Amino acid sequence: MALTEKIRKITDRIHLAVTSSRGREVGLFLLFLAISYIFWLLLTLNNESQDDIDVPIAIVNVPDSVTFITDVPPVIKASVRDKGSILMRYRFNNSKVMKIDWAEYVGRTDDNRFLMGRQDLGARLRDYFGSSSQIVTVAPDSLKLIYTTSPGRKVAVHVNADVRPALGNIVNGPLTINTDSVTLYSVTDMPHSLTSVETMPIIRSKLTDTTSVLVKIKPIDGVRIIPDNVTVTIPVEPLIARSQMASVVVKNMPHGYGLLTFPSQIEVSYLIPMSAYNTEPYDIKAYVDFADALSAPTSKIPVTMSLMPELYRDVTISPDSVEYIVEQRHQ
Repeated sequence: MALTEKIRKITDRIHLAVTSSRGREVGLFLLFLAISYIFWLLLTLNNESQDDIDVPIAIVNVPDSVTFITDVPPVIKASVRDKGSILMRYRFNNSKVMKIDWAEYVGRTDDNRFLMGRQDLGARLRDYFGSSSQIVTVAPDSLKLIYTTSPGRKVAVHVNADVRPALGNIVNGPLTINTDSVTLYSVTDMPHSLTSVETMPIIRSKLTDTTSVLVKIKPIDGVRIIPDNVTVTIPVEPLIARSQMASVVVKNMPHGYGLLTFPSQIEVSYLIPMSAYNTEPYDIKAYVDFADALSAPTSKIPVTMSLMPELYRDVTISPDSVEYIVEQRHQ
């Protein structure tokens, strides 16, 4: 009931505002404004003006054996003069594609060129826009495309990357790409030494999660690369703290002697990738040198560690030195 009352009060206020003298003046002003805008729009659409129109193009009936070395432009940019209404139609309905037949413009030169000159392109654009339109400028004003019918050569892809994780994370494993090879096409023979290509440089820092990057293949003059870009995945994951105990082992022990250490085990702490946290811990060894015990100025000798797995980061030991007792054993 309260909601109905609120709605009724709002409706009454609107009605009073509209029917008041001030409200009628505002309404009349808005009406004349709308009528003026309609007249202005009709005059503008009927007047002649100039606009830049993108004309989508497609070369059709291209043989399967043909590969373009030169990129085919997706659109021709034409500056057109005509009535505003016609230009607006082209502006908001530019899905019509201008199709260019391969056979009409190939074989005009002795080399591997698809050539559509300025006059031919202008004639096709006049057909596209109609006789009422005046074409002022065209870019590009002609199509000169290099192609080849030679088979391509598959080569390997090398990733050029400088990637660094954020603090507390690790790049765990090699960078991977969605394809291990690309195909090279050229009009002339390619050198036999060309057996691989590389990506454009990838530079990323402070990575906190696995990241995929779309990167272009580094261009080679006169060569078409298909595909010309690849997706590189950088495996990043967080580091987690883990610890384990390691027995102290005496090395360089001479015959007839013994060495007791206190403690006999030390704690080894390190960071490990999350995915490896539940794996079996590596058999870590802690070493003390008997020679250090003979020359130690104090009652402690330092502890050194065995080689650690590459995945173990920021390794610390506690304690880093141990007390000892040298025993001479009877023969």
